[in-house]
Amino acid sequence: MAVSDVVHSDEQELAAVKAATLIESLPWLKRFSGTVVVVKFGGNAMVDDALKRAFAEDMVYLRYAGLFPVVVHGGGPQISAALAAAGIPSEFRGGYRYTSTEAISVVRDVLAGEVNREIVDLINEHGDLARGVSGEDSTLFEGRRRGVVIDGQTFDLGHVGDITEVDPRAVLDEIAAGRIPVVSSIATNEAHPDSALNVNADAAAGALAIALGATKLVMLTDVPGLYSDWPNRESLVAAITVSALTDLLPSLESGMIPKMTACLESVVGGVGGATIIDGRIPHSILLEVFTQRGSGTEVIPDDRAASYGAPVVTSSNTPAVDDGTEKKGQS
Repeated sequence: MAVSDVVHSDEQELAAVKAATLIESLPWLKRFSGTVVVVKFGGNAMVDDALKRAFAEDMVYLRYAGLFPVVVHGGGPQISAALAAAGIPSEFRGGYRYTSTEAISVVRDVLAGEVNREIVDLINEHGDLARGVSGEDSTLFEGRRRGVVIDGQTFDLGHVGDITEVDPRAVLDEIAAGRIPVVSSIATNEAHPDSALNVNADAAAGALAIALGATKLVMLTDVPGLYSDWPNRESLVAAITVSALTDLLPSLESGMIPKMTACLESVVGGVGGATIIDGRIPHSILLEVFTQRGSGTEVIPDDRAASYGAPVVTSSNTPAVDDGTEKKGQS
């Protein structure tokens, strides 16, 4: 066989693999086209230039595939760096950042300015597709100040709050205009409308997904997914029901609790499914949305467990029956 024949054969095999990958996405394109998918951008993907660009490409791909992606972001590393540059110490109480009156101005500038603008600019390298939306815009997020209880004692957190109301009109307007809204996780203080609150970006993404009636919520993290018996890496969970996660939640590592709480509350609130994925893997969002295998751990309603196409952790901690009627990634 001539060398040219071998090369041609290899090219045909590669083309066949590419075609198979594309056709594998067909069921998911049919299911998700025309629906809202909320993506919480965070973790290492926010600070690695290559991952940031891959994330922007994923958002553009989703949009041209007929989905309506909505990005929600925080900015912990960037906020810490800006506070340090301004000579304002970063103080944490019970895992929450204490945000003074001086610090909230920095937080607002970093989230609504620096971080939001960079994400928008990266997406817009592919066309006029994205617009920044501050959580304060048109009172998208309203919140109430909160404290934290440590060893039975309540501590003040300053300008930190929980979201109490979501008015998604500003986001819906951008979607209707064919754009990708990029939302910063800052809220208006319901008691003092002229002041802002720093709110958890995971909670903001979950609350917005509910308000938009999203088909899916995807959370980028720095881990492959949820482990039922950490640090046993063999205990990675493909899917977990609302009931099982409710039971497991108190035993999770502190850093996972806000993420899994947001996933849990979003599914209870009507979102079709909520998945945490490893944002350190380039294009992990496309793997989750458009492949049969999916990626990470999906939280699903209890009534979907029996028809899910992968082992599901249920409240009894036993996998549900897999009859092959539904596959991972299909929410």
